[in-house]
Amino acid sequence: MMCMNFFHRLKARSRKPQASSSSKSHDISPDTFSSVKDVKMETSNFSIQIFSRDELLKATDNFDSAKKLGDGSSGTVYFGKLYDGRAVAVKQMKENDPNRVEKFMNEIEVLSRLRHQNLVSLYGCTSRHSRELLLVFEYITNGSVADHLHGEHAKLQGMTWSTRMNIAIETASALAYLHASDIIHHDIKTSSVLLDKNFYVKLAGFALCRLFPSDVTHVSTVPRGTPGYIDPEYQQTKKLTCKSDVFSFGVVLMELVSSKPAVDITRPRHQINLSTMAMNMIQNHALNQLVDPCLGFESDLKVRRMISAVAELAFQCLQCEKEMRPSMLYVLEELKSIQRRDFEADGNS
Repeated sequence: MMCMNFFHRLKARSRKPQASSSSKSHDISPDTFSSVKDVKMETSNFSIQIFSRDELLKATDNFDSAKKLGDGSSGTVYFGKLYDGRAVAVKQMKENDPNRVEKFMNEIEVLSRLRHQNLVSLYGCTSRHSRELLLVFEYITNGSVADHLHGEHAKLQGMTWSTRMNIAIETASALAYLHASDIIHHDIKTSSVLLDKNFYVKLAGFALCRLFPSDVTHVSTVPRGTPGYIDPEYQQTKKLTCKSDVFSFGVVLMELVSSKPAVDITRPRHQINLSTMAMNMIQNHALNQLVDPCLGFESDLKVRRMISAVAELAFQCLQCEKEMRPSMLYVLEELKSIQRRDFEADGNS
């Protein structure tokens, strides 16, 4: 298989956003930057392996249902084995999705230019003119955080608080890196946080990502994402910012604390959304009713203090007004501080 210059070097747009000379906030509309693919990246020269559809059909045994790893909002993922023996995850983009080409390009252009130990690696793809749009990722062996909190893995063995804390820090690290690179993930959820055999995080799910240049205040876009994780202010104003990812990450933190799904229609009406339930319980000093009892919240003083500190941080992330939420860099540093803190020695923590 050949490696080729990825489709073409992105051309400069005839018009680029100019920094505002006034104090007014300004934004990017969908007509200006509908996605990452609209932005000129002068230093980017994508080199990515292009696979044929037949190769990937063979790798997945014609997309055998027995090899299906999961379904997502943008496509179905199958386990495969390449001709060179590499185990891979092949994403088959949904044919009936009118935005499938945009999502396909988003994942390629973000993952082919960014490198971070907690981002999933992209091996290649089919041509965008192929009969099917297929993406080839490294295979992450241990499923997602959602699997370990709510799925089959959870029934076998629950994750310790120490493991959950590491997952929170590594996910925050990946997000802080994206934000420093002017990228909004736009679909943070526990099913997008993959785990390898050693429980190291590999963040995936970049189909909805957006560029967020430093000289603008927000991106105007029709609200998309996963119910239970969507920033309420973004839903109302249609203005997407990095703080929208912060809100979603707050939901992830509370899932790690509680082992409860982000949305559960079997819960009482005011508790269907985990974000609402968590905010109410934290405000009412009832965190103990929310925490997964398997974590040792009642029996281990250090664990109780760490979980309480993480819940307090999640409370900040889940504020309805984005200005009240911290940055991902702050969240990352605070999580590291909580992990390092000697709660047993500090009686005031």
